[in-house]
Amino acid sequence: MTVAGASAQKAEAQVFIGRQNINVKGGVLTPEALWAMGRIGGLDVSPDGSKVVYTVSYYSVKENKSHSVIYVMNADGSDNKMITKSANSETDCSWIENGKKIAFLSSENGKSQIWTMNPDGSVRQIIDCGYKEPEGFIFSPDGSKVMFVHSIPCSGPVKKAADIYKDLPKSSGMLITDLMHKHWDEWVESIPHTFVANVKDGKLADVKDIMEGEPYECPGKPFGGIEQLAWSPDGKKIAYTCRKKTGIDYATSTDSDIYEYDVETGKTVNLCKPEGYKDPVIKYDESLKHQSINHQEGDLSMGYDINPKYSPDGKYIAWQSMERDGYESDRNRLCVKDLTTGKKVYVTESFDSNVDDYCWSHDGKQLYFVGTWHGTTQLYSTNLKGDVKKLTEGQHDYGSVAMMGKNLIAKRHSMSVPDDIYTIDPKTKEVKQITRENKSILDQITLGDVKERWVKTTDGKDMLCWVIYPPHFDANKKYPTLLYCEGGPQSPVSQFWSYRWNFQMMAANGYIIVAPNRRGLPGFGQEWLEEISGDYAGQCMKDYLTAIDDACNEKYVDKDHLGCVGASFGGYSVYWLAGNHNKRFKAFIAHDGIFNEQQQYAETEEMWFANWDLGGAFWDKDNAVAQNTYAHSPHLYVDKWDTPILCIHSQKDYRILYSQGEAAFNAAKLRGIPAEFLIYPDENHWVLKPQNGIFWQRTFFSWLDRWLK
Repeated sequence: MTVAGASAQKAEAQVFIGRQNINVKGGVLTPEALWAMGRIGGLDVSPDGSKVVYTVSYYSVKENKSHSVIYVMNADGSDNKMITKSANSETDCSWIENGKKIAFLSSENGKSQIWTMNPDGSVRQIIDCGYKEPEGFIFSPDGSKVMFVHSIPCSGPVKKAADIYKDLPKSSGMLITDLMHKHWDEWVESIPHTFVANVKDGKLADVKDIMEGEPYECPGKPFGGIEQLAWSPDGKKIAYTCRKKTGIDYATSTDSDIYEYDVETGKTVNLCKPEGYKDPVIKYDESLKHQSINHQEGDLSMGYDINPKYSPDGKYIAWQSMERDGYESDRNRLCVKDLTTGKKVYVTESFDSNVDDYCWSHDGKQLYFVGTWHGTTQLYSTNLKGDVKKLTEGQHDYGSVAMMGKNLIAKRHSMSVPDDIYTIDPKTKEVKQITRENKSILDQITLGDVKERWVKTTDGKDMLCWVIYPPHFDANKKYPTLLYCEGGPQSPVSQFWSYRWNFQMMAANGYIIVAPNRRGLPGFGQEWLEEISGDYAGQCMKDYLTAIDDACNEKYVDKDHLGCVGASFGGYSVYWLAGNHNKRFKAFIAHDGIFNEQQQYAETEEMWFANWDLGGAFWDKDNAVAQNTYAHSPHLYVDKWDTPILCIHSQKDYRILYSQGEAAFNAAKLRGIPAEFLIYPDENHWVLKPQNGIFWQRTFFSWLDRWLK
């Protein structure tokens, strides 16, 4: 039997995981119902705008894994069909050959390769990529070429014993020589590079690494994907995102740029900086946090520049741009560059929040983008002069945007429903839902109301809090209530849907949830956002306490049974509030939180974050901001801890190491405080495996019920 045949036989023995059919008892949202929901992924519109191809991931708790399939439907949502039923996942679907074929990624032959099929799923054919395993791809506009991402070994800061000494092949030791030796959840032993190749007779030919010999990532880790690359309309150029730094320079800088690669000549040009530009030596300065850069035409882009997209006529290129180096949560603006004159214009300056996704209109005169304002994420338009207009309203979040004929197509969700696909007419603003992926499950569930509540802060400002009520809420009863602390720390508390921190799940368990848009969150202007950097324990914590104190004015809030929960910066918040809550709370849960800020500074991997948000190094005694940060580290308040606490952490979390959670748990136990420690050896900053997710939910509610009911 051939290797391919053996792989196919093995695939046939695997269990196909498709749409789950479950019965929800009593209309109550359970962890099992949550994990049974399909999760819509990427989508692509056919060139004529008549059809949509998209992916959905399904999870099996029994098999403890996920599986992705591909659907095709008409532009109005009709004739929706699953067209792949292999036991292997199919992802990254896109239209090619002017809509005659669909290309996708599959590991059907044992490794990731590019495949093609008809729009009905028939005639599956592999495009042989040789030894390379694409992690994402884009065909050129005429279909003759493809660029794809493939990881290559890197001679970086991680050196294995066996590579240094050939007589030690069984040694597990690694010699670390520089920073960024680990990132998110992995030791850095490989980096993604982008390759370009001709497509001939079902094979790739003339394969070339567009950054051959360069030790840099493209796309950028840990979350960058194919959206960081783009073909020019004529197929002669490739625009790509790259931060051309390594080691300590990489670890302390966010300065990525947009480069343009000429497919014929191999020449590369930096579109963000002039030829011959050399990076200055950057030293952290507190004044950087408050500087206002004048957006002159042709100014330097010193922060993150990512996700390039050419205009349909190829005259312009747009990208998302941050202005300050080292500040990963700086405002994401939309930059447009005239490729003939070199003139750059920032076209979303009147929108004092982030551009999270965007697309060009077919005529190249407009750009449509997604942005958060006042707790919801909506669709907007801007012309090349920067005239911004809001297109959508409502208590929901749009998560993407693309063109579909004369309409827009986008994914949308809220705190009450997961993603579905919608179309939006940008002229009439009419919105239509064209998928109902989880209708059979949602129809069985009774959800709680989600209402906005504006609260006056201690410094006299207005703060938006989302309040989520239990199903069948009765204002004459009293309910245990949870203060939710958001992570990030600059992630919006908008209408997000989470498969772990799910507010409707908490409400279904009989809790009221108070989720404040405290200081440091986007969607309320740059001043509001930036007040948290260098001041974690300041106004932000006052905002949290204001939110829960205000909720306690309602007779239905049981102020004798309050809990406080959060992850990442939210976990830090829980640890800090545990020593500063004046007996408000009766239970705490901290997931992946910072407990000791000095420890965090010295052991996290992305040092630009620690320099900006913590203010700098703890040994810099002349840095007043940094010294203030470390003087208020949560671990310094353990002597005031008096409330049961559940600490959760994962051993593959290299952003905030698991030792932080373990130290907090140990400290609580040594103080005689009821505490438990939930540890995952195989998870990162998130919990991704189905059975781990179910265990997380059961532990979460068991702890809260024990102390609040």
